[in-house]
Amino acid sequence: MSHIDLIIIGGGPIGIACGLEAKKNGIDYRIIEKGPIVNSLFNYPINMQFFSSSEKLEIDDIPFISKEAKPKRNEALEYYRRIVTSNDLHINLFEKVIAVKKQEEIFYIETDKERYTASFIVVATGFYDIPNTMDVPGESLSKVSHYYKDPHFYAKQKLAVVGASNSAVDAALECYRKGAEVTMIVRGPEIGKRVKYWVRPDILNRIEEGSIKVFYNACVTEIVSDKIKITVPEGDISIENDYVLALTGYKPNFEFLQKIGIQLSDDHKLYPQYEEKSMETNIKNLYLAGVICGGMDTHVWFIENSRIHAKTIIQDILLKQGLFKK
Repeated sequence: MSHIDLIIIGGGPIGIACGLEAKKNGIDYRIIEKGPIVNSLFNYPINMQFFSSSEKLEIDDIPFISKEAKPKRNEALEYYRRIVTSNDLHINLFEKVIAVKKQEEIFYIETDKERYTASFIVVATGFYDIPNTMDVPGESLSKVSHYYKDPHFYAKQKLAVVGASNSAVDAALECYRKGAEVTMIVRGPEIGKRVKYWVRPDILNRIEEGSIKVFYNACVTEIVSDKIKITVPEGDISIENDYVLALTGYKPNFEFLQKIGIQLSDDHKLYPQYEEKSMETNIKNLYLAGVICGGMDTHVWFIENSRIHAKTIIQDILLKQGLFKK
């Protein structure tokens, strides 16, 4: 069992930023990532374009050059991969953290490959791994997916897209343009207000002209092999259907946080407890970084406004070690 001063759980952009900051300050660290480098970004749709401009996705003042003002997934993968490789960051890939326990002042970390001890822990695991389910009969059918990758698969198919966020709108537009017969099922009265401003007019125009069908104030009640059943204000409707993209959002791994001992708010937001000035949780020397800090409000924290967490956390660790100079 090897001892490492700082273990960073999660190798996304913010976990990488924490690793960079630790390395610059001479802290013995290790990033542990259950998938490839920036696993969540890797699992984004192939043609996905960020809402943020490239300079807002930069970490550690390393320039991010993209072809357009708002970079695409493949450019982000290249950027963060280059940072990891060119800086020779200590990152263990395809290694999943199973348990974290603290005894006195030492953390004991168990993964599916190894065991470690550490003096400090940063949890930067994001929120993209667990979908918000609809909890309706038939949701487990193979025709249903909570993740969208490539529009080609849905060509010439009757596709229902559940949701009205950026991911749902992007999927609906791309699949329609690749020949799918798209129907959107939207829980609220309109397409989401936070949809990318250059995309929202496009989806509204496609809906208005009838190219993409939509049901507002609608709720899925059941999914069967060749149909999807929904409830709308006028009553119950059954729609012919081949595939369902249930793009209803995602949530952090709250079970993992609770197993560690991190306290969550007792409302439906499930905000984890931490000090804003240090990012330290209710467990001494255990920190949170990135999107996970927002609980169920996954739209609050992004790369651009949470990259500062890396400096905040490392400064606090250095202060505790008596090494930080103001």
